[in-house]
Amino acid sequence: MTTTETLARTPFEVFLSEHGEEAWSATITTLLRSIHDVDKNATQIWFYFFPLSLFDAFEHSDEPELVAQQLLLRGNCHLKDQIDTSHTFLYGHRYWPEVKSAVTNHATSFNPAEARALSDQILSVAQEVARKLKVEPSLVVGITAVAFMTTQQAGLVAFQAQGKMLLDKKHAHKSPDQVLRERAKDDSQGLLGFLKTIDKKWTVTYDENDAAAKYRMNNIQDLAWGAANDQSRNWREIDPRRTEGPIPVECRSASCGTCWVGILGGAEKLSDVAAREGKKIKEFGYIDTAEPKPLIRLACQAQTHGAVSIVIPPWNGVFGKYLRSLKQTQAEGFESKTPVVNKQDPVASNDHCN
Repeated sequence: MTTTETLARTPFEVFLSEHGEEAWSATITTLLRSIHDVDKNATQIWFYFFPLSLFDAFEHSDEPELVAQQLLLRGNCHLKDQIDTSHTFLYGHRYWPEVKSAVTNHATSFNPAEARALSDQILSVAQEVARKLKVEPSLVVGITAVAFMTTQQAGLVAFQAQGKMLLDKKHAHKSPDQVLRERAKDDSQGLLGFLKTIDKKWTVTYDENDAAAKYRMNNIQDLAWGAANDQSRNWREIDPRRTEGPIPVECRSASCGTCWVGILGGAEKLSDVAAREGKKIKEFGYIDTAEPKPLIRLACQAQTHGAVSIVIPPWNGVFGKYLRSLKQTQAEGFESKTPVVNKQDPVASNDHCN
């Protein structure tokens, strides 16, 4: 970032820029105890979908388009292009216009000399919004954290345009308890359902704000195979990555990383992460955890034995190794902004994230 660009930033943007991935991870950990159960998973998933480390890699790269090509990034990974739409799967999205306005006011009145911890600022803004809307503060903490991170990645000028809430009245009026009950509910298997084994059928919901965004699949079938049977829409027209169903998929062997999804509800109803999925999902850069049932999964590997609710990210790629290399390069104090990228590597598609 040039000196001119640095000087053009507001004090609030400068404050946010001082918080890297580790600081944000600690902030989210602190905030989770204050986030309602309806958005605990969703908030964490959103931050996996839009990692600050990947944003920083683009910001500090001399050749961002080349990096996007080499990391096989497809879809849209930039928050500046989806400020009002990236978080529709959070319950708190229904309060987005008010949250956006409050964060904008907070940013414009920000005084560095009186700055509190990032988590304290998020909680304070959330409490202000909750008082105005007369709702539980826990319902807006997650979406407020999203607003702060969106400001950091998109910039205040882009962020502060009037916000839009993208839900119909039916879904906007659902209570958080109603949403949680729907996520926990399993399909009835009939009077003799207890006798069924492989004949059981489960519902997978891939957009909780669309009553038709569901498909049925067999017991102990992976999420991607079940999605392939859903021919209810022209998926490729909606998203070029979706070649045969709502979940983008290419290889079915955990080799491409195309089919990653977030698990809003029912993570415990999926098979444990096997060795290959665990290894590859870290390599792709989506999540680094030893949990047997994490919130981020590869749909071609995660088998279900119950109804689940998922969310499909707007992009995919293979960037884990690159980010680790970049971190090592910076730690060693090299002046080069960008690790060496092998320009001979093939590009999977021209519709890369740029």
